[in-house]
Amino acid sequence: MNSTPEADWLNLLIGLLQGAQLQLLRVLDALGLAGQVHGQPAWPWSQRLSGENLLIDLGQARSLAWTLVFVAVALLALLLALLWRRPRFYFLAMVPMLLIAAPWPEAHVVLVPATPTSFQASPTGFTAASIAKGRVLYEQNCVACHGVDGRGEGPLAASLAVWPPNLSGPLLWRRADGDLLWRILHGTRDAQHGRATMPGFGGKIDEPDAWALIDYMKALGAGQSLRALGSWPQPIGLPDMAVRCGSQPPRTLASWRGQRVRIVAGNAAPAEDPRLVTVLLVPPSPTASSAAADCVAQSAAAWEALALIAGTDRLAGTQLIADRDGWLRVRGEPGNTGWSDDDLVCRSERTTAAGQGAALPADGLGALIARMDAEPVRFVKGGFIH
Repeated sequence: MNSTPEADWLNLLIGLLQGAQLQLLRVLDALGLAGQVHGQPAWPWSQRLSGENLLIDLGQARSLAWTLVFVAVALLALLLALLWRRPRFYFLAMVPMLLIAAPWPEAHVVLVPATPTSFQASPTGFTAASIAKGRVLYEQNCVACHGVDGRGEGPLAASLAVWPPNLSGPLLWRRADGDLLWRILHGTRDAQHGRATMPGFGGKIDEPDAWALIDYMKALGAGQSLRALGSWPQPIGLPDMAVRCGSQPPRTLASWRGQRVRIVAGNAAPAEDPRLVTVLLVPPSPTASSAAADCVAQSAAAWEALALIAGTDRLAGTQLIADRDGWLRVRGEPGNTGWSDDDLVCRSERTTAAGQGAALPADGLGALIARMDAEPVRFVKGGFIH
């Protein structure tokens, strides 16, 4: 999460860059100039603007922000020159002066290599069914090198020219999902020598399979991080799944976006709370009973996906709370009767440094909800705010 003091203007800047590039791609696609790759518009250039580098180098971010201001003023001067004839010379003279005076950032910081799929996103979104499908594909194609736990220590890892990356480390989270899609289907090469470091799997799997693999790797990496660190250093979304509420037709968790959602795993009906949409996740058993719960999700894929994300083999009794934007933020472990600061497992640097592990007031859940709302996720993945 991003919680720097300058997060507001920095996220505004990164969002502006992201939005401008996406709109440019849509315009090119509408004009028939973008082409199609893997069923979506293809980015036509070998580089793109990077938001993540700006997050790391605040000096360059400030330079870019001021440069955009100078360029905006230069465009305004050019417009005024077109509208007013008498002071036209002065306005035209201002344009090159402003462009020269602008503190242009370093190109290698702002621009990063791109792939044709850099701006593509999964057509189905992050779902429990996709994670379950990805698990099967991962075991068939990836486990020999990346290992069962995704740490890059599979049986063939030592024989490779380059050691496979740890999927719970920063590499997976720094790359845009579209770039991961390209690398899965087309392989990767050493930037210095051009030798293949991972084969492409485009001949064995299709685009939906590749997106499922990406979803599974996200869930696997989140679970491994929670096991090792007790937290999610990088945010993970609540996977979508079907939910039935009473006699109403099934609906998806995504339909509650904009509200907080609590998942309670097990057969015990949770107490309703007006601050949360509460969903009982029933274990995949034909004898499981859920009559006492208002909203129930019952599928093997959903149980498996949340157990993977929570980094546990014993999901029953676990509570998971997602914020209004769909990010999982709070985990209540089985057997705990109250809430503590440690239950906020997706937190900002500010809450990490202050009071971690401290007991909360009588309404501990209310305190966690207040912190969750006060510090929304500002996560940059591949230069894009998620």
